[in-house]
Amino acid sequence: MSERLVSSVHRLLDEAEVLLRDPYSSRVPELRARLDGPLRVAIAGKVKAGKSTLLNALVGEKVAPTDAGECTRVVTWYRNSHVYRVTAVGFEGPPVELRFRRTEDALEVDLDGRIADQIRYLDVEWPSERLRDMVLIDTPGLASISEDVSRRTEHFLASDEEGPGDADAVIYLLRHLHPMDLSFLEAFRDTIGTRGASVNSIAVLSRADEIGASRTNALQAAERVAVRYREDPRIELLCQVVVPVAGLIAQAAPALREDETNALRLLAGLPRHQVTSLLLSTRRFIGRPAPPGLERDIRERLLDRLGLFGVRLAVELLVAERVGTTGDLARDLERRSGILELRELLAGQFTSRSSVLKARSTLATILSLADLQGGPQARRLRDLVRDIENAEHQLVEIRLLSQLKAGQAGLGDDAREARRVLGGGGPDPFLRLGLPPEAGPAAVREAAIATIGRWRMLAEDPLMAKDGRDIASGVIRTCEELAVSGT
Repeated sequence: MSERLVSSVHRLLDEAEVLLRDPYSSRVPELRARLDGPLRVAIAGKVKAGKSTLLNALVGEKVAPTDAGECTRVVTWYRNSHVYRVTAVGFEGPPVELRFRRTEDALEVDLDGRIADQIRYLDVEWPSERLRDMVLIDTPGLASISEDVSRRTEHFLASDEEGPGDADAVIYLLRHLHPMDLSFLEAFRDTIGTRGASVNSIAVLSRADEIGASRTNALQAAERVAVRYREDPRIELLCQVVVPVAGLIAQAAPALREDETNALRLLAGLPRHQVTSLLLSTRRFIGRPAPPGLERDIRERLLDRLGLFGVRLAVELLVAERVGTTGDLARDLERRSGILELRELLAGQFTSRSSVLKARSTLATILSLADLQGGPQARRLRDLVRDIENAEHQLVEIRLLSQLKAGQAGLGDDAREARRVLGGGGPDPFLRLGLPPEAGPAAVREAAIATIGRWRMLAEDPLMAKDGRDIASGVIRTCEELAVSGT
């Protein structure tokens, strides 16, 4: 189905190149490259939300600066390449390759005297398998003391008269739900796509370990908060899901060192009352006397790398003998951080439907360019866009999901199944039909045919509202395609 959608949009771009006049026609090659390239996923949120830390955790390497330097004031793209290179793309003039050096804690880029106001974005090319299917884009913090810093993110992600921003999807970091968070998600939903549900946004409850005061059960407390947010109708309409992540330990775990594990093991071996006393607070942990091997600089390093929550959790795992080696500890910390669940969500919600998300961005841009030009050629382009939206079932599904989230279908308990079949939990056929991943093509066909039978009865119910009948017809169409493909 994705190949057919992409082909339809490419044919639209061919038409647009003929029907649009300069300067609007000059955008078509850029749109064609965007449609054929990796999905662009922005990481956004307020200042100190942990955006760069989360990006490092997703990549598995410390490539994003996390301090308050000039680079954190600039939009930065991270994409897979066969070379290591950093390029400054300015608002004027050609791109300029920059000097950089890799340290243990970050990628340090020499802007060579340039200030953030002169740079449209930094393009970081980095060989990484985790960047193969998507470009990750680190954005400056919203609600910054500097209005210019916030404006860069808003300008990058928000639409203008020529269409939506440069990102196809967004990971939005929030801590305590604020009206500004809702305003941003609302603006992104309204501008990124042509019509439909917010399948292009995931909310991350960031720095989740701090929600439970850095206690070792902090992530359970964070999960309860995330559940409340998921059930909040304001959030449900604006993003796919809310997932808690402890970014600091997610970032540190893949690079956990043997000497750090040894220090943690030494700490875990102290008398219980002494461990408890040391780990009451960061001030105590750094300031209290400790035996050789736990000198102040070592403890400061552990706090910097893992945070108080990470140190407490690692010590608890070692005391309980749930882990032995450095590799065991690293894997357990990574699993408990929430980053693995987020990666699965990105694969299931974004990567697997990247063609749909890129197509939506492209269609929205064509509509905006047509509106700017006006005239009969513009009307022709608008008609072509609407034809694609109505003919391509993947886009129809998104529109129907929006109707379901708005609660206007009158389906009652059947709404949950409709949301699942239409791809609300991800486009994987097994997820859609409620089957285990190991189910074969025959099981997929059997489940799809059974679902068609149930939903045909609903579609033919004369008392069903029009929105409900539309959704029932969409569910049937989805199951027919699944039955034919068998996968």
